[in-house]
Amino acid sequence: MDYLKAFLIGGFICALVQVLMEKTKMMPGRIMVLLVCSGAVLGAVGLYGPFQDFAGAGASVPLLGFGNTLWKGVKEAVDTEGFLGIFKGGFTASAAGICAALVFGYLASLIFQPKMKK
Repeated sequence: MDYLKAFLIGGFICALVQVLMEKTKMMPGRIMVLLVCSGAVLGAVGLYGPFQDFAGAGASVPLLGFGNTLWKGVKEAVDTEGFLGIFKGGFTASAAGICAALVFGYLASLIFQPKMKK
């Protein structure tokens, strides 16, 4: 049941993003920034935690979850290190995910031989 719930909620988030892409003139980069900032704001006001507990990976994997991870890292670092935590916390909290994305993206490019669009 957890897999189904994660699939449905993650799919719903993706469907909302697709509607934004189709019905507005927003570029994909702006939509990505909107998602990350929305996840951070929802985490700051305390709404993302219960949503993530309910949705599981359907909420933690998309860009909303990345924004929430950044927020949690900054909050923890500010609590322990003060002002410098604003700059260090997000990097510390999201370093493993960013590293994995870079490594696996590079490996995929070696395997599949990507080509530039003309």
